[in-house]
Amino acid sequence: MNEPENETRPATGRKQYVPRRITGPVLMGVVPGQPLAVAHRAAELAHSLNVGLICAYVDVTSYLAEEPDGRVEALPIDPDGIDDDIEGISAGIRERLLDALDGTGVRWSFVTLAGDPARALGRLAESADASVIVVGTRERGLGARFEELLVGSVAVHLTHRQHRPVLVIPLAPHKHHPKDGH
Repeated sequence: MNEPENETRPATGRKQYVPRRITGPVLMGVVPGQPLAVAHRAAELAHSLNVGLICAYVDVTSYLAEEPDGRVEALPIDPDGIDDDIEGISAGIRERLLDALDGTGVRWSFVTLAGDPARALGRLAESADASVIVVGTRERGLGARFEELLVGSVAVHLTHRQHRPVLVIPLAPHKHHPKDGH
């Protein structure tokens, strides 16, 4: 007999934990050029849990602004800045995911968000009632280290800003080269 979560057991008077079935989708953060290993692991998790997969790209060059009529609109941080072709970037990511995930049997969708990646993913996870958030590590290199110093790790920010588990998929580790150069 399954007891509802936190129901008091008459024999002991203590509350018994009863695990609940995971039904919320897996939410995966996507960045341009990200190795498909992240999508593959997220799809395997969604498949194993028999839930959907939401793939989300966050455009960091825009922010959310509430209009007087209550609508929320994504606006560019620098309206005079170089147009990075966000629609083209999103379409390219979606096409790559389509190639990687179509035919796998996993129900998946793609969405483009705006603003700070951790906040945007956290908001989407809350509204979709996601079971877990999946992100990949950054490729190592000077640019990635500099960006991490400036904005921090999305995974770390996620773990501090919401209550869902965060699964970090390690990407190819930086190869250690012997001192002799071989």
